[in-house]
Amino acid sequence: MKIAVVGTGYVGLVSGTCFAEIGVNVVCVDTNVEKIEALQRGEIPIYEPGLDEMVTRNVKAGRLRFSTSLPECLGEVEVVFCAVGTPPDEDGSADLRYVLDVARTVGRCIDRYVLFVTKSTVPVGTSRKVRAAIQEELDLRRADIEFDVASNPEFLKEGTAIKDFMSPDRVVVGVESPRAEKLMSKLYKPFLLNNFRVLFMDIPSAEMTKYAANSMLATRISFMNDIANLCELVGADVNMVRSGIGSDTRIGRKFLYPGIGYGGSCFPKDVKALIQTARQQGYTMQVLQAVEAVNERQKALLFEKLKAHFASQLEGKNVALWGLSFKPETDDMREAPALVLIDRLLEAGCRVRCYDPVAMDECRRRIGDRVSYAQDLYDAVLDADALLLVTEWKEFRLPSWAVVKKAMRQPVVFDGRNIYDKHEMEEQGFVYHGIGL
Repeated sequence: MKIAVVGTGYVGLVSGTCFAEIGVNVVCVDTNVEKIEALQRGEIPIYEPGLDEMVTRNVKAGRLRFSTSLPECLGEVEVVFCAVGTPPDEDGSADLRYVLDVARTVGRCIDRYVLFVTKSTVPVGTSRKVRAAIQEELDLRRADIEFDVASNPEFLKEGTAIKDFMSPDRVVVGVESPRAEKLMSKLYKPFLLNNFRVLFMDIPSAEMTKYAANSMLATRISFMNDIANLCELVGADVNMVRSGIGSDTRIGRKFLYPGIGYGGSCFPKDVKALIQTARQQGYTMQVLQAVEAVNERQKALLFEKLKAHFASQLEGKNVALWGLSFKPETDDMREAPALVLIDRLLEAGCRVRCYDPVAMDECRRRIGDRVSYAQDLYDAVLDADALLLVTEWKEFRLPSWAVVKKAMRQPVVFDGRNIYDKHEMEEQGFVYHGIGL
């Protein structure tokens, strides 16, 4: 089976590589010439554990290749996955220009049946626009060529994307014809031999499922952060509360960890897009508007705690940041709480020194040398008046606190992910601030 995956960003590159891993012949297409040339040299543009080895293995086997020309590929593929970006417009809605550009290219160039599958996260109704764009180009050519459109939203988690793709909880597919359903079943069957968890549905429902899933997870995060903030005010311990409510099987324990807000490429964008989709229909998503507001407030929480601790006297303070990426096991800093913290700290006159296992180059690309970059976690805290734990990387879980305390000017720790024990930290001589404690 031969497929094309258009877009070599996070979703496209992971998807294409994983399909190649199970024997599909895949060509990954991107208009970015430099990115394609780098991939052809074996240079991976994103950080994802295990991806570079898998790309190398499948390129060597001849199942995976890279191209800048979609028209050259269309004569040999049965399925075209569209995984291009859908960045938010100023009003929060998803920008579909790149998706529709791919659709028009398909309409201009196909000479036989093709299944066009939208892998990008797109608003409900996008498939109709995609179908119209392809058909318009076919009409201009006076070409009577059958095609199908399908929706196959991704549910990959950065840091575990390969595992998620190779052993999915479920695969959601929206189709309009038996032919499209048969093709998608054939494509996904190798991943799900033991338990065929493909959920076929209509296309609008598939499109909505992606947004609803991410918005639900974002809601749980913001709800727990709101509860954590109230816990501090009333003297409760959010860890006890989380354990108590998570034991209810109707609620469960996942995504009930308080912290300093969600970030990344999915939750912020998808919540905004769903709010805007509702707005276009004359409906107000009151819960999601609150979710978004809570999250934006939460990103500044560590700064507010720092400001309160030092009685607003932050000018000239040395502040160490452990973690820059929005979550562990990725270098992604899109909508990362660290960026909000850095801006606030610099505005207050602090000197900021950062360390992250993989996101240092990405941070430097985004904000340059506005902060200093440490060689390791201990170098970061040298002469620091405060340490802010921002991302819960594994290497931050059990540091030598004796070394940290000796290196710091003042032993003050602000734990934005509640990964340390308050009593243990205080026993070792630290002033400790967590979330919801």
